[in-house]
Amino acid sequence: MNTKRHQLPSTITVHVPLKFTVRGGRKTIIGEVPHQAPKTRFDDSIAKALARAHRWKQKLEDGTYATVGDLAKAERINESYVTRILRLNLLAPDIVEAALDARTQLTVQSISRPVSPIWVEQRAHLTAAVQIR
Repeated sequence: MNTKRHQLPSTITVHVPLKFTVRGGRKTIIGEVPHQAPKTRFDDSIAKALARAHRWKQKLEDGTYATVGDLAKAERINESYVTRILRLNLLAPDIVEAALDARTQLTVQSISRPVSPIWVEQRAHLTAAVQIR
């Protein structure tokens, strides 16, 4: 029996056209095939700020701390920061939901500015950055 063995090359080169970029502090590979850009990581600073606001409000309401100053002192942060974050408790539920679902361009700085406690006015003021469904 005559068997011929084919020798395979010792090295195989594969060319894949792609490009490396940095997005959101992470390295990303970009291919030449058109595709939807992957959604970057969720910015959880708004979620953390809303959670702090609710936790701090609860501590003030249940009497753990008598004043915002006491709370700020216990948390070792500036009293004005505590006040700005506590203000997030006044946001309309749909604005909070949009922020948590990443359907918004809002930042902690933009939503912690003084805003009307009236939800209709909040929606009118923040409507450019919020996509409420």
